[in-house]
Amino acid sequence: MRLRSFAFAVLLAAPLGATAAGAFTAIHPEEAYPDPTNKPSPDPYTGFVGKVQEKLRELGFDAGPVNGDFAAKTQAALTQFQLSRAIPASGQLDDETLAELGVAREAQQSTADASSPSAGPSSGSSTDQREAETEGKPGG
Repeated sequence: MRLRSFAFAVLLAAPLGATAAGAFTAIHPEEAYPDPTNKPSPDPYTGFVGKVQEKLRELGFDAGPVNGDFAAKTQAALTQFQLSRAIPASGQLDDETLAELGVAREAQQSTADASSPSAGPSSGSSTDQREAETEGKPGG
């Protein structure tokens, strides 16, 4: 009878231990990161990151203050979101994650990605062009 009473007491106390668990054992470990106190410097992606932070907060993930800064807390919340949706947990804003969040890339961001030079056979690097220009010059 004594063993049965002890087992019953342990079963009653077990849920109390779960509520006293730290943030890293909770469902949302991103809450363990402190909110950033410094003001982020504005850049072209501040508004876009702010939209992602707002959406994460709407869905119940603590991305910190909506300030447009992609800091550790935002990245941890994004990773938790990815894990909850069975998306590969990269902590990055890839196309699959953005589609699942319902956030579209901004036009400025997509044109910046499109305007980056591609390393194709027809385009040489600026170093190659400078070497070709200096081949005919004396001392080059």
